[in-house]
Amino acid sequence: MISAVTKGLCCLFLLSSCQGPQTGAPNSQSPNPNSPTSMIPKDSLPKTDSAWKEILSPEEYRVLREKGTERPHTGQYDQHWDSGTYVCKACGAELFTSATKFDAHCGWPSFYESIDKSKVREILDKSHGMVRTEVVCANCGGHLGHVFNDGPNPTGLRYCINSVSLGFRKKD
Repeated sequence: MISAVTKGLCCLFLLSSCQGPQTGAPNSQSPNPNSPTSMIPKDSLPKTDSAWKEILSPEEYRVLREKGTERPHTGQYDQHWDSGTYVCKACGAELFTSATKFDAHCGWPSFYESIDKSKVREILDKSHGMVRTEVVCANCGGHLGHVFNDGPNPTGLRYCINSVSLGFRKKD
């Protein structure tokens, strides 16, 4: 049996490996989730907090980089039902499709699966006196939300994602 300390160290290692090194030249251009490329290469992502603050709004920075949460029922994509692809607001990586979005009545956009298991990483989160599974963008390490085991078929999962962490590309 794996001890809680070992699990915690593994989660810290995963989190640090998702975010990459914290040094390097900042990217001065803001990622455009509507660009034809699906992801900004990891080597061109901002590496410092100040570089992220240059390209993200204060609320985007608070949620994506500081693991914040937007208030329920306030996000742009909570009751958004257009067909298309939801992307990471920080790097443009494709994360979820509208085909897997459902109304969980929780106040945040909810999906029963990601576009591809390699697009998001799941990390044990023991903050705020709870045990949850945090969901981060596998490309840039940005905090997206949490995943729960109370979703619909076929997966039984509910990816509860902050709207502020997402961009949207409408289907042509």
